[in-house]
Amino acid sequence: MNNKHTFTGKKIDPPEISAHMSISDLINFYKSSGFNARRLAEAAHMFKKMIDSEATICLTISGAMTPIGLGKSISTLIENGFVDWIITTGANAYHDLHFAYDLPVRQGHFDVDDDILYSKQIVRIYDVYIKEFETLQRQDEIIQTNIKNMTESSTDSVKEISSSDLSYLLGKIAYNKSVYPEKSFMASAFKNKVPVFIPALTDSSIGMNMLPLLFDSKLPRLNLLLDIAESAALLWKSKISAGIELGGGVPKNFFQQTGPTLYQILKIKEGGHDYVIQLTDARPDTGGLSGATIQEGKSWGKIKTSHTGNVIVYGDSSVYFPILCSYVLAECKPRKPKRLYKLKDKFVKEMRTNYFKSKRKRK
Repeated sequence: MNNKHTFTGKKIDPPEISAHMSISDLINFYKSSGFNARRLAEAAHMFKKMIDSEATICLTISGAMTPIGLGKSISTLIENGFVDWIITTGANAYHDLHFAYDLPVRQGHFDVDDDILYSKQIVRIYDVYIKEFETLQRQDEIIQTNIKNMTESSTDSVKEISSSDLSYLLGKIAYNKSVYPEKSFMASAFKNKVPVFIPALTDSSIGMNMLPLLFDSKLPRLNLLLDIAESAALLWKSKISAGIELGGGVPKNFFQQTGPTLYQILKIKEGGHDYVIQLTDARPDTGGLSGATIQEGKSWGKIKTSHTGNVIVYGDSSVYFPILCSYVLAECKPRKPKRLYKLKDKFVKEMRTNYFKSKRKRK
């Protein structure tokens, strides 16, 4: 730590750029510079370290990542074993499915009259256009039908499910029945048994689509408190735990709160996560969670230490995330999938037993 306060850092020697640079060359170029370029290189090397150390890696997704097509990049990471579990906004899961079912999403413009777009049934996400009827309402029909069929075909009417179980169902149907399942991270997550949590499910179109099912008494017994148990159990069973955070919001906090859940609430494990990378444009000085530094999380028991194993790259995730993906795909060998969806219920049961043993010892 003392070296940070001495004039002993690496000399900055203007690096050479060429027309034949690989992604690894580009990262090394960034490494020899400063500011967020250097931070991005640090994040790339840390991502590689996560993979090489066989860490259990969580990807958190906020912001509009899937409407611009980044779901395919996430699928590629899943297929290579570089992502073991996911926490996402419901919006990213919802829009990801458009590409599997070949529902139209197009490039548009940001400097427009939105009253005119509304009259034409065109929904806008900055410079991305989505059709109200051909895309959104068609997707709504698919989701409502799938959930209704799951409820009606269930042989256990009292079994409660988590958001990861719901995601597994939506991914399974997309994998088996959609036009292009390879374009959907939800379908890839089902295939590789990667649990996908949507903790703020009601704050999304997937949650909105469950309202008609509630009125028709066709709603599954969804218990989002199970999300807390399952996510905490994944940290509890991880020898090395790591996270890549795209933006902030609920997904970021839901990942990081697993540390305090185990330590502060259940009192069965102290430590938190070993590695965390965040890509964000949020400022820390407003007190908001999205901009809170990863180091601050140590005071809550969210990470192992504030001194190493964490980096924030300030900027646009849609720019930086593909670079990180490309780098680890070039530098790392594929890993065997951990298939945590099939293990999560077992982990929760073991964690529950451990909790009661620990509780008895404290009395």
